[in-house]
Amino acid sequence: MRLIERYLFRQLLGPTLLATAALAALALLARSLSEFDVLVEQRQSALVFVKIIALALPQLLNIILPIALFVAALVALNRLHTEQEIVVCFAGGMSRWRVISPAMRLSVFAALLSLVLGLWVQPWSARQIRETAFAVKTDVASTLVKPGQFTEPGPGLTVYAQSIDRNNLIHNLFIHQDKPDGGASTYSSREAVIATRNGAPVLIMLKGSNQQFSSTGVLQYTSFDEYAFDLSSLFQSDELLHYKIADRYPHELFFPDLTQEWEQRNRTGLLAEGHSRLSGPLYTIAMMAMALAAVIGGSFSRMGYGKRIAAVGAAAAVVRIIGFGVQAACEDSAWLNILQYAVPLAAIWWGLAQIFRQKITRYVAIGGAGPTPFAGAAT
Repeated sequence: MRLIERYLFRQLLGPTLLATAALAALALLARSLSEFDVLVEQRQSALVFVKIIALALPQLLNIILPIALFVAALVALNRLHTEQEIVVCFAGGMSRWRVISPAMRLSVFAALLSLVLGLWVQPWSARQIRETAFAVKTDVASTLVKPGQFTEPGPGLTVYAQSIDRNNLIHNLFIHQDKPDGGASTYSSREAVIATRNGAPVLIMLKGSNQQFSSTGVLQYTSFDEYAFDLSSLFQSDELLHYKIADRYPHELFFPDLTQEWEQRNRTGLLAEGHSRLSGPLYTIAMMAMALAAVIGGSFSRMGYGKRIAAVGAAAAVVRIIGFGVQAACEDSAWLNILQYAVPLAAIWWGLAQIFRQKITRYVAIGGAGPTPFAGAAT
């Protein structure tokens, strides 16, 4: 790139990075609020919470990148055009393509980044989130005891705990268990903690007592300083981890294993997701082309381009909404997948057509008479 093109590229790159960072921060904040029950309800560590939020970033970036690029391009281009820097570029002999080439290069770089995120990084992070959520769901400590509530983690088993401190120490624990022969056992302890012994989860109760009622009505009472209550029989789950469509890699989307019933049933949905990941990066180029059309695609105005920017902004929102609608429709009909490419390509064509339909007026100085137009129509 030449010096002036590098200057224009830098003027676009800064606002793009700032807009992306701002929108990503807002998206992460919204995601953190939706995942806050991991800390409150399921009592997981802050590290697990941060891991889930961080792993959501690639998917969020893929969504916000076209929006950030569009907003940043409008801000930067409007300032450059209002301060007549772009007009000076035209007056200096630069073609329209040379003027817009820094912006188009930036959009292509963003599209390549979006492609890499969508094809490989996003499915990897989505699988990590799914595996973390599955581990949280099957976590013994968060399933067995909920402070201040009576829970029934297994048949014939009732558990109550007054509180759980930050060290996962359970206070004032009560357990009632019905036996198959009609008897029952009741355990109470001042403190308890969940641990693992010989690879099996156990509940270690400290300073408590045990009351056992036999089926014949005989009561046996014992006290203990420490007692290990076996939990392995309560949490033997046959539930398996299942990856959803958004968690699949490209080869799994385009070449599903048709011997599996689930993949047979969701074949069109898998294809729709695959084509969405390939066509999604085109929206970054489309948004840049539309932003360029909003500022450069019309005549020069000293009053600004508020109305034109608002109209193109509304059109960009409609284009993106149509894209989401087309993706949803493709889940029912595979032949509609061509529309996933047609929508952003049509937006790119429209934006570039608006830019290149205008002719450039250049001025030359003749003697001392001042600038004289020599070609084209005024921009």
